[in-house]
Amino acid sequence: MFTGIVQCLGQVVACDARGEGARLTLGAKADFLDGSVVGDSIAVNGCCLTLVELAADRFSADCSKETLASTTLGRLAPGSRVNLERALTLATPLGGHLVAGHVDGVAEVLSLAAAGAGDAAGWTLTLRVPAALARYVARKGSIAVDGVSLTVNSVDDAEFSCTIVPHTHANTVFGGYTKGSRVNIEADLVARYVERLLSLDGARAR
Repeated sequence: MFTGIVQCLGQVVACDARGEGARLTLGAKADFLDGSVVGDSIAVNGCCLTLVELAADRFSADCSKETLASTTLGRLAPGSRVNLERALTLATPLGGHLVAGHVDGVAEVLSLAAAGAGDAAGWTLTLRVPAALARYVARKGSIAVDGVSLTVNSVDDAEFSCTIVPHTHANTVFGGYTKGSRVNIEADLVARYVERLLSLDGARAR
C-alpha cells in the first residue's frame, strides 16, 4: 500500500526481456533506498513491483507479461524518468490517499497548460481515461496518475482535469508530459468497493 506521494525521481538504467516479461533496473538516490531489502514493494509510476536485486543507488524488479500489457512500464527505455515511492508503514504520514499500486488502465494526456500567471500558479492537467474507467472519476474525488495522488477538479464524461502545483511538477515525471503522453491510472479504492457492494446488493434483490 502507498500514499501517492512521490519520494524520488528515478531513471531506467536497463530493461531486459525475461521470457514474456522483463526485468527493470532503475537508478535512485541512495537515501531513498536506505533500509530497503530484497522483497520490499516499490511503486514505479504507480505500479507495485517487488525489489529483487539491490545496490547502493539502484534496484531491479521483474514485470510480468500482464504488467507490461496493462501499464506504461512496457514503454520505458533506458533514460526514462519514473516516479518512485516505497510502501507505507504505520509511521508513514498519509499525505495523499490510499493507493494500492494496482493500475486500472492507461490514460492519455490531452494537455498540460499553465493555470495562470506567476510561479505559484501551477498547471492544469487534462486527461482522457478509457470509457470503462470513467465511472470511477468524480469531481473532488481522488485519483492516482503515474502513482501521484491528485484531486479531480472537473469531469466531462471520460475526460477530467487536475491542478498540478509547482512542487509536484518539479519533483515528478509530470514535467515531461506532452499531448499524447500515456500515463497509469488507479481509481480510488473506495469507488471500486462501493461499486462491488452495490452490484452484490442488486444481485441479491433479483
